[in-house]
Amino acid sequence: MVVGILGFKRGMTQIFTETGEAIQVTVIEAGPCKVIQKKTLERDGYNAIQLAFKSVRDRQVNQPLKGHFDKAGTEPYKYLVEFRVDDPEQFEVGQELKADLFETGQKVDITGKSKGKGFAGSIKRNNFHRGPMSHGSRYHRRPGSMGALGPNRVFKGRPLPGHMGSEKVTVQNLEVVKADVDKNMILVKGAVPGPNKALVSIKPTVKAVK
Repeated sequence: MVVGILGFKRGMTQIFTETGEAIQVTVIEAGPCKVIQKKTLERDGYNAIQLAFKSVRDRQVNQPLKGHFDKAGTEPYKYLVEFRVDDPEQFEVGQELKADLFETGQKVDITGKSKGKGFAGSIKRNNFHRGPMSHGSRYHRRPGSMGALGPNRVFKGRPLPGHMGSEKVTVQNLEVVKADVDKNMILVKGAVPGPNKALVSIKPTVKAVK
């Protein structure tokens, strides 16, 4: 059963193993999530389930979404995300999914939105080298040549200054160190994309390291 769960990144800390080794972990508030809709190959062209996370008041959703939640017999939620599954019939509308979907030692992929860095130059954004910093150089942190003079245009894909960050990022093969169902918390070894309080999705890894 391949399915995931939604959660909030709460921050990083460290825990100690039985041998005294310190491990840096990311704390994720995972779920509980409600199954709102099932999508099947015959009706929709693919198999998936739609999960909702973080309940809100009725007035915080529009009428079409409110009708969507009423059809499922649940309260309104802020986030709706689909997860592909092999067999949607294993799930029921209104079913609650919690952190116990994952177990200690399991490898997962976590997707989130990276931190926005605003407008950045070529050195920070594309790892360019700077020019000589001595007096009189007059060339320090500029992007450099734009390309050949013949076409009289800048070719697509040229690394230049611009907006950096705030992109969808997936980190693969992170290890689940601990799953606390009572507190809806999952501890994952290593760093996770995005700032604290950011929405992330967790699902079993697709590229397991042998």
